[in-house]
Amino acid sequence: MTAVHLKRRAPSGARERASFEHMLSRLEGCAARLVSIEPLTADRAPGELKRMGYGIPMLITYRARGGIHRIVFRTQSPNWFGHDRRADRAALAVLAADTYGEQPRHVRVLDMGAIRDDELVSLRDAGEFYLATSYVEGTLYANDLRLIEESGRAGDLDIQRAEALARHIAEVHCAQPASCNPAVYTRAIRDLVGSGEGIFGIVDSYPEDFYRRDLLVRIEELALVWRWKLGREKTWRLRRTHGDFHPYNVLFRSNVDFTVLDASRGGAGEPADDLAAMSINYLFTGMRVPASWPEGVGRVWKAFFSAYLDATGDEGSFEQIPPFLAWRALVLASPAWYPDVPEAVRVSLLEAAVHWLESNRFRPESIESDVPSLIALRR
Repeated sequence: MTAVHLKRRAPSGARERASFEHMLSRLEGCAARLVSIEPLTADRAPGELKRMGYGIPMLITYRARGGIHRIVFRTQSPNWFGHDRRADRAALAVLAADTYGEQPRHVRVLDMGAIRDDELVSLRDAGEFYLATSYVEGTLYANDLRLIEESGRAGDLDIQRAEALARHIAEVHCAQPASCNPAVYTRAIRDLVGSGEGIFGIVDSYPEDFYRRDLLVRIEELALVWRWKLGREKTWRLRRTHGDFHPYNVLFRSNVDFTVLDASRGGAGEPADDLAAMSINYLFTGMRVPASWPEGVGRVWKAFFSAYLDATGDEGSFEQIPPFLAWRALVLASPAWYPDVPEAVRVSLLEAAVHWLESNRFRPESIESDVPSLIALRR
């Protein structure tokens, strides 16, 4: 049952009729009989200039309690205004159900739910949504980085695991996402810059009295430039992505056997996103504990990028990575997310973010000049 199926004056399928009558009977608290379903287009005046909408509402007419009654039934149409994913369209319905009642002189929400085959599943009385997944054992990859931080050295297994992660994410990036529409890439860049989890949203998490607001302002200004660099001009780079590929979303067991958790942000976009999410954690460790960089996480950093480049040959990722590194740097420097980070490291991260955004190209081997504190021990 879809919005297209509903565009007729009377339901023809017995199961469809039964689904609507079950919903209507539940709402009325007594038996209800469906009379007709028809598109509701009364909100379109003759000569109306507006031609875009988020779905066609349907007028449902039915009999109950000895009289004729009408309600409006709405589904959402996919479009590229942030409603291309099923989750987006679900959010519209949930938000309406949660907020219509706060508006004076507004229509009431009678029900909210989902369509399953020919069944209307009500979620009107539901609370928070949940997700159940399979369980796997393992140790967070973040623990490996803590051990390197403490010892100052990366062992053979540390290098092998970094290379295995690079090869894994290269394999992820080899595939096209479910939708190859260029607008998917454009949205990924728009979300990077302007979503609640993106650059603007993370900046908003900083306290009002943050003493280096100048860095935050500059990062936002440069992010807008990068939105235009990538969002329209690089759509051919659209690939499957993980979307949140960092050490807290990888579980290792023995050797290089691991499982990845919590793919995010639609699983499609710019491959450099995943490279930044993982690699900046190596850098973060080295910035907090510089002694761990030369023979520790610095070696892991090089191994990760080298293995990815060997697997993909995609040096273009280095040209696209600056805004993703800046975004992740904002998270690591955020007092809300990491309140105990030394102020010097916090500012260094933000300064590095500005440097990356102002650069036209990022080179992994140049990281020590990007973040001078990393080379203090080499002098």
